[in-house]
Amino acid sequence: MLRLENVVKSFGGVVATNDVSLNFPTDSLSAVIGPNGAGKTTLFNLITGHLVPDSGRILLADEDIVGMAPAGIVRKGIGRAFQVASIFPTLTVEQSLMAAVASHVHMSESLLTAFPPRSVRERAGELIDLLGMAPVARLLCSNISHGDQKLLDIGLALALEPRVLLLDEPTAGMGPEERWQMIGTVRRLWEQGRMTLIFIEHDMDIVFEVAETIHVLRYGSVLATGSADDIRNNPEVIEAYLGTETPEEVPA
Repeated sequence: MLRLENVVKSFGGVVATNDVSLNFPTDSLSAVIGPNGAGKTTLFNLITGHLVPDSGRILLADEDIVGMAPAGIVRKGIGRAFQVASIFPTLTVEQSLMAAVASHVHMSESLLTAFPPRSVRERAGELIDLLGMAPVARLLCSNISHGDQKLLDIGLALALEPRVLLLDEPTAGMGPEERWQMIGTVRRLWEQGRMTLIFIEHDMDIVFEVAETIHVLRYGSVLATGSADDIRNNPEVIEAYLGTETPEEVPA
């Protein structure tokens, strides 16, 4: 579904992405990990068109999307939720999702009316149910919890019906129980939506529990790719990133 071929991106004399080649098969669930400065967010910015690589190709279903505007890449089927939730603080959760749905189906003008179209309201309702946000659906986005704001940000991306969904640190800033609830929701969304899902995450217990495939970056290059067991036991990854401590136990 998504493939990067020999992608290079430099900022002045700093090579942020160094000849990166990665493959994300259709309906796969993958994690991208690595130390701070490894190039993870740069990678997401390249995929979504917010940065343009110096060389290399980025293919979505075999179509090269390098050079497309971010909005065009969204329309092609790549959605993204950010590390810091990007929401509409003066709208309710329901209104925010209706706005995203209406924009996706080219009915934004309907938001100026007192009664948005039934199809828009129903799709927003489906997303609210899928995310488990019914208790906060009528609250202003600025008044919901940090975790719910992160969920809403994912919902806004899902409203665009992506073939590929990128999540940048979905559990950032959450406590232990809340982050496991979030990652459980993420996995359920992936299982029900059958999309190609790629997430950046620093919590290795979550990465090892959830990801089918893990890609490790270091200094902008791919250090290793493999299953949780492959990565957990890779001497180079242990030295560069994991250290010798045993990862935190996953709750039963």
